[in-house]
Amino acid sequence: MKSIVSGFLVAFSLYSAIPVLQVNWEKKTMRWALSFLPLVGLVIGGLEWLWYRFCVSFGASVVLYAIVATLLPLIVSGGIHLDGVCDTCDALCSFGDREKRLAILKDSHVGAFGPLWMVAFLLAEVACFAQIYETPQFLPLMMVGFATARAAGGAKIVTMPCAKDSGLAHLFAENSDKKVVAVVLVAQALMYLIAASMVQYAVPHGITAGTAALLLLLVWYFVHDRLCRRIFGGITGDLAGFFISTSELLMLAVVAFGGLVA
Repeated sequence: MKSIVSGFLVAFSLYSAIPVLQVNWEKKTMRWALSFLPLVGLVIGGLEWLWYRFCVSFGASVVLYAIVATLLPLIVSGGIHLDGVCDTCDALCSFGDREKRLAILKDSHVGAFGPLWMVAFLLAEVACFAQIYETPQFLPLMMVGFATARAAGGAKIVTMPCAKDSGLAHLFAENSDKKVVAVVLVAQALMYLIAASMVQYAVPHGITAGTAALLLLLVWYFVHDRLCRRIFGGITGDLAGFFISTSELLMLAVVAFGGLVA
């Protein structure tokens, strides 16, 4: 029981800005830490729902809703995954060899392409949230998207080879009970999507939207897997953060475009 509580505290201390008790990072405290990563996404999803209800109740503008909704994941997570977006885009746009790209991921400095693509990423999220505010038929799917993306991202860390023998991804991979954590994370991802689909079962095309989200996420999972192995030689913390953030955006896009055409 102590290992489970410690794992929860480790996960929230690293992957969120929510204040929690601090514990030492060692094998017995990190064994199941990644299993709790999706819970950070559930917190974000809950806050997104509260913010949506507040805006609807008080007649807030689309712009106000969309911008604050985009900032909420950043506030809760502390920006750890967006850092991966920035670094990964810098590395991919360098067109260097594997060693150069890994060096860029490790470098604390920011290049020209990372901020440009991060701005584009945030604008895309604002656009999706604005459309969701206008057509909220598939809102439950949006709420679980943050947890589902983190479940899939955590699964990558424990199932893929690490690109280097240092860094956070390597630290968590080496200290995790990989098989158990992978099963728990995959089960969580499926559970969240199934729960959202059941909640919106009565909504026209609700099951179709949930199925589309699952298929799109699966395709991106394997495309990202191939990209990581071919270009970087494996997974890193930045690449996992890049995957989680882009998966969130894909889920938002399904909800936004689904509401638009349904």
